[in-house]
Amino acid sequence: MNTGRGIGQDSLSIPEKLRLISWPLLLLVTLTACVGFASLYSAAGGHMAPWASKQAVRFIFGLCGLVAVALIDIRFWMKMSYPLYALGILLLVYVDIRGHIGMGAQRWISLGFLELQPSEVVKITTVMALARCFHAATPEDVKNPVFLLWPLFLVALPAGLVAIQPDLGTALTIAIVAGGIFFLAGVPYWMFGTVIALGLAALPVLWHFMHGYQKKRILVFMHPELDPLGAGYHIMQSKIALGSGGVFGKGFLHGSQSHLDFLPEKQTDFIFTLFAEEWGLVGGLTLMGLFMSIIAYGYFIALNCQSQYARLLGLGVIVNFFVYIFINIGMVMGLLPVVGVPLPLVSYGGTAMLSVLFGFGLLMSAHVHRDVKFTRRGLDPA
Repeated sequence: MNTGRGIGQDSLSIPEKLRLISWPLLLLVTLTACVGFASLYSAAGGHMAPWASKQAVRFIFGLCGLVAVALIDIRFWMKMSYPLYALGILLLVYVDIRGHIGMGAQRWISLGFLELQPSEVVKITTVMALARCFHAATPEDVKNPVFLLWPLFLVALPAGLVAIQPDLGTALTIAIVAGGIFFLAGVPYWMFGTVIALGLAALPVLWHFMHGYQKKRILVFMHPELDPLGAGYHIMQSKIALGSGGVFGKGFLHGSQSHLDFLPEKQTDFIFTLFAEEWGLVGGLTLMGLFMSIIAYGYFIALNCQSQYARLLGLGVIVNFFVYIFINIGMVMGLLPVVGVPLPLVSYGGTAMLSVLFGFGLLMSAHVHRDVKFTRRGLDPA
């Protein structure tokens, strides 16, 4: 809905801005999070501790932060895009040097009350930096390979630092989301073809530098039966659980594979499998319907923004959300290799939850200030 206020939107009072927030979208986000709380309750055998209660507290905290972010002028977030990106890079450098090691990777910074995972934060800050970069670009710029060197560097730096941890799955996620923003910004198709061709040509070199367990994941993805009790165990148990759920599921708290502890990482990466075993195909499709409703709603919100920065920022947040879902569900169904990508708003995890909600806060800010216009080269009103 166009308010017709134009650049005067920056003078709106807080109550007026609160009315402009997309409350239906917030309702969809909350409903999806509630699915996560119920699934974590089930994963713990019918107890709020240790996962569901913590996740609920984080969501309430993150939801308040979302609203606060939404009330701040979109031009402020444009000014902060590069500084926040730089902060994300510094956190990645720190975690590569002194980060907490878990499950064979160095990915976390222990804050006591929260295990901060900078790779989740940098997904959003990279979107912000790319939106800022392409906001200042003309149609001629996005067709110029020299101009694109800077945004390519903005992507390559965090992706490389994440790959060092090692976390190749998240590094590829950053690259895929960035590719979506490049596409939305109008980069010519032939440039995508060139990058894809170069990437395919580099696969033998990449394979040489991959860790042994990463190679094994790919080989097991193609042939899970090669190591049914080792690297192939996760995906085989996930497929069994998905199949045992049938059409309508076994019922809440009655998933045999998950409650008999056959299903690994049931509270994080494989939580969709737990949910689908208990609620069946119907439940799985319903959850996917909630996700698609959020994506569609966010897409139209972003397209309704007047500035290029707000549009690209909103679309980037939605692309990031979609890639999370696509990789996680594809992974647990055996359609993609097993990588450490959580299901947004549903999987247990503090940093992932808070970063997703921060992203939606930016999307809401773009919506509340959708009629604010500013120049392509600067931050002054157009």
